[in-house]
Amino acid sequence: MRPARALIDLQALRHNYRLARELTGAKALAVVKADAYGHGAVRCAQALQAEADGFAVACIEEALELRAAGIKAPVLLLEGFFEASELALIAEHDLWCVVHSLWQLEAIEQSGVHKPLTLWLKMDTGMHRVGIHPKDYHSAYQRLLASGKVARIVLMSHFARADELDVDATAQQVAVFDAARKGLAAECSLRNSPAVLGWPAIKSDWVRPGIMLYGASPFEVEQAQASRLQPVMTLQSRIISVRELPAGEPVGYGARFISPRPTRVGVVAMGYADGYPRHAPTGTPVVVAGKRTGLIGRVSMDMLCVDLTEVPEATVGSPVELWGKQVLASDVAQQADTIAYQIFCNLKRVPLEYIGE
Repeated sequence: MRPARALIDLQALRHNYRLARELTGAKALAVVKADAYGHGAVRCAQALQAEADGFAVACIEEALELRAAGIKAPVLLLEGFFEASELALIAEHDLWCVVHSLWQLEAIEQSGVHKPLTLWLKMDTGMHRVGIHPKDYHSAYQRLLASGKVARIVLMSHFARADELDVDATAQQVAVFDAARKGLAAECSLRNSPAVLGWPAIKSDWVRPGIMLYGASPFEVEQAQASRLQPVMTLQSRIISVRELPAGEPVGYGARFISPRPTRVGVVAMGYADGYPRHAPTGTPVVVAGKRTGLIGRVSMDMLCVDLTEVPEATVGSPVELWGKQVLASDVAQQADTIAYQIFCNLKRVPLEYIGE
């Protein structure tokens, strides 16, 4: 069988969730949308269900997958519903739902649901993606209460720049939120992963750890609390071919790499069809047989090449770590001019194997 695989360390996942709770003292929804950022939503939720206060997903399809797997904890739909007809399923499966638009509010008012809903009312405090305008927020809250369809409302917003610790945009968003919600007696949820790790003064009854659950820092610089995270995914493969090249020889498509010296080249069963970033350049770190080296040449669909000149013990069958505990996913992402979120979510074809049950 092709040796490419991704090991998912569920004990590291639990460690990262506990860190979010420790840093905030708040209730925490584990964000498992997009198949838990490529880590497998059902298995990750099962690993956390004994201690998680709840889970958050993007849409009802993801929520129903968790319910079908026996997850009984609260599940929040971060994008809410897309059609009013979904409200019946939301009530039937006891899902929590974000309300971010006035049309959703009107659909709830006009719905025939008889089971009171738990709603998270989202305010647009400056990201300008989705959310109720601050001037309409009080009115929206009162309309939901008056609808007779609501058991509970949580007040929420989302930060656009919390990963930038040296700018005041986050503080400005908090100020907008506090001013617009004044007088509303309800729990609130503001802190996402970067706010959990880097903005300890922000009040948030509920937090929403996402990327930090999977052990990747949301920051481009070192940050004390982020350094406590444990990588959850280790992307592995093996060397499938080794060759010796003299100086001056091209490697890979487009001859983007020309050997500057006699070079020992290893071929790894891993490529962009597996989700490894195609634009990772020569020098992107990998670990082969326990030693750090780097990519050479252009990443192909099913294979990539690495420099084994300084790893003489490496041969066909030697293990390769593409990212994980020895090579951070964020370092690979930075080399490829992307983010860890994307390389996790892009993972495909590679089987997931779970450890730390």
